[in-house]
Amino acid sequence: MKKVLFAAFLLAFAGASQAQGVRIGAKLGANLNKVTGKSFNEEFDLSYHVGAFLEIDLNKKWGLQPEVYFNQATATRSSGFNTIYNANPNANTNIKLNYLSIPILLRYNIGNIVTLNAGPQFSILMNNDKTLLQNGGEAFKNGDFAMAAGATVNLKMLRVYGRYNIGLSNINDIDDRDKWKNQQLQLGIGLRL
Repeated sequence: MKKVLFAAFLLAFAGASQAQGVRIGAKLGANLNKVTGKSFNEEFDLSYHVGAFLEIDLNKKWGLQPEVYFNQATATRSSGFNTIYNANPNANTNIKLNYLSIPILLRYNIGNIVTLNAGPQFSILMNNDKTLLQNGGEAFKNGDFAMAAGATVNLKMLRVYGRYNIGLSNINDIDDRDKWKNQQLQLGIGLRL
């Protein structure tokens, strides 16, 4: 994972050295998140994200957009979790996973107002709930890999965006009896500095 992140940052900085323009900004928004699998309710829960982005123009149409942000994912444990695993009966059924997310997005400008974004997202789990299982073990893997795609409306310094992130890796760190994957819809605003 560290090698992949290092290679992604190298690519972003190599692009920045050849770029026509580089802009930095801050972003914040809401997440509608769910964790798929029999262990969790199949419904979206509300959470948030906050962080920073870098816009790197390679030419008038194409660019890169590396980001780093705090990203909270929430889920509600279902009765299926207790059926599959030896669950702690006193554990909270509302799960909060705090990630440091690093997407490396390819940007395509449609005119001057709309930008399409797509690319991989690497996330590092910053907390790991040790109360879900009877033995106090960790239930979630320390990392997540996802693909992100969305669009941004560029209004001078203001950015209004929507994005869908689909998890590609199983975040279940207990076993392979139930595969858990993050899905997330993000809506937010950014301010180019």
